[in-house]
Amino acid sequence: MSATPSSVSAARRSRRQRLALLVLAGGAVALAAACASAPSRPPVTLAPQVDLARFMGDWYVIGHIPTWPEREAVDAVERYDLRPDGRIQTTFTYRNGALDAPLRTMRPVGTVVDRRSNAVWTMQFLWPFEADYRVMRLAPDYSHVVIGREKRDYVWIMARTPTLPDATWRELVDFVAAEGYDVTKMRRVPQQPGGRGG
Repeated sequence: MSATPSSVSAARRSRRQRLALLVLAGGAVALAAACASAPSRPPVTLAPQVDLARFMGDWYVIGHIPTWPEREAVDAVERYDLRPDGRIQTTFTYRNGALDAPLRTMRPVGTVVDRRSNAVWTMQFLWPFEADYRVMRLAPDYSHVVIGREKRDYVWIMARTPTLPDATWRELVDFVAAEGYDVTKMRRVPQQPGGRGG
């Protein structure tokens, strides 16, 4: 008995569907293999040792690749206080857009993850979510610091004073660039003349 036109058409459709599925499956396998073999970026550099007691206190935000709330921040100061439970109470104060704007405050809590170096933290803004937070470079005299993340999306250059010498600023930006950040997104943060502290 010869096949009817409708059965031939159905068989062809079935073959085309199987072929399409094979092509899709093959593409998925190839993509997975490419992702698996693609070289991953090395971890960001970390400060070899952070003395938490020395690290506590006020840090002026000199420049950053900002998170969304910070994109127009000025007069920005980050303060760290070591709590009795070993966690770090953080108080981030800033003004939005102008030095005479009202002061805004955020109070995340830091947790040191790597107790050998004290350079890897998480920062919790909203329970139960924790953000990656890494002390990448710290001046020997604790006068300035670079804080970053493995994702290389946000970074902060901070100092104990409201300004940094231009040469130091350029050196730190070059360091951030060498770590794989897009420094065209860096933004200098205006500070109050003479600073304000806390």
